[in-house]
Amino acid sequence: MTITFRVEEDLLESCAFGLIFVLGMLSFHDGRPRGVSGKWFEDDDEFTSDDMLRHLTFERGTLRMYVDYLRGRCIKTDVSVSSDGRVELKTVNRGQAATRWVERLKGQSFLKAVGAEPEPT
Repeated sequence: MTITFRVEEDLLESCAFGLIFVLGMLSFHDGRPRGVSGKWFEDDDEFTSDDMLRHLTFERGTLRMYVDYLRGRCIKTDVSVSSDGRVELKTVNRGQAATRWVERLKGQSFLKAVGAEPEPT
């Protein structure tokens, strides 16, 4: 799955690292073991800034983090932030998870109680 969106260029200087970190954290949180990776999986483990920095590259004006497997979790997430504000989020074998992460970044809830009354606006 690939999701592309834009961030205002003026904000990139202050938010590119934070945006990549949050998407990495959400991906890590949702990641589960695949195959033999389960022996390294710890349910209460957390994604750290060290994890992000270890997988970060900068090439031709694009800041990129790609994580395949991390401490027993199948991450398979690639986040690229270009200098023009274009953000590309790619995942493999993660279903629709990336759409939920982007919705959370936009501040929208992706779960609603069945039969619940709508909240007043």
